[in-house]
Amino acid sequence: MKKFNVGIIGYSWAAEAHITAINNTSYAQVTALCSSRNHNSSELSAKHGGTIYCYTDLAQMLADPELHAVSICSYPAEHAAQAIMAAKAGKHLIIEKPIALSWEECLAVEDAVREAGVKACVCFECRFSSQLMTIKSVIDQGLLGKIHYAEVDYYHGIGPWYGQFRWNTKKASAGSSLLSAGCHAMDALLLCMDSEFESVTSYAAYSQNEDFAKYEYPTSSVSIIKFKNGSVGKVASVIDCLQPYYFHFHLVGSEGSLLDNKYYSSKVEGQNKNKWTELSMKLLDSGDVSDHPYQIQFEAFFKALDEDREMPLTNLAEALKTHQLIFAADKSAEEN
Repeated sequence: MKKFNVGIIGYSWAAEAHITAINNTSYAQVTALCSSRNHNSSELSAKHGGTIYCYTDLAQMLADPELHAVSICSYPAEHAAQAIMAAKAGKHLIIEKPIALSWEECLAVEDAVREAGVKACVCFECRFSSQLMTIKSVIDQGLLGKIHYAEVDYYHGIGPWYGQFRWNTKKASAGSSLLSAGCHAMDALLLCMDSEFESVTSYAAYSQNEDFAKYEYPTSSVSIIKFKNGSVGKVASVIDCLQPYYFHFHLVGSEGSLLDNKYYSSKVEGQNKNKWTELSMKLLDSGDVSDHPYQIQFEAFFKALDEDREMPLTNLAEALKTHQLIFAADKSAEEN
């Protein structure tokens, strides 16, 4: 089993979660960090374990032949350029969502990865959560039959009280409600639906609350997606709500329905159709990156690297499908 040396690009709350998760895998260790700020190597090494060399020049860090992969935790507007640069240097990629803030940049990243022959993991880590893995198992076992309607909604008030707020308000930094946060809901919808999407229609709105007045783009959007197999889905991305974090699921199929952590199925004998049966799972109930299942995702990524294959669920090809739909939805909302 190979041990992979990983460099972190950017040092923020997401980067700290990545470092902890990477170091706790069986396959990898963070050995370098590049940030626009000067960091003390001894202090970071003592905090996170091992030896971490610090850089302010990305090219210098990427020139290290002992570095096998990088984890990109910088601001979203920087992701594409850094991913392309790292791929050209022959490094495998972990990319925090979103891959980029435009579809053209996403395609440029895809081209760079393909030409360099490296592999990439995109942080739609919710696919590895207890909730989504359980939901997918219910679907795959046929308990819901053929799903013809699904709604997956993301409610998370990203206001002045939240660390991400300081850059999330800028369109040039965050892009849209879907790109900055609600992408997890769009990605989860695609995971649940056994079909490619055909078209999308979206509408968006602003909050009148002064806490959200700094946003340069609509903070709430709703998208209706038509799939090629005839099914329909709905995704709401609401980052201006005043409520607890809520990741909502409602799937309706030919043999049953699922609502968050409950289901009813005509395939299960003895169930009362007037009552839900509760599933055992850990709900996605926090936007805090420390609560996200990065370690499970990164374990799968490094295991795939060790076996020279693409990782499951959150490889670049799967993530690009989600991004393509998001950009189409945002275009629909903007151009009516």
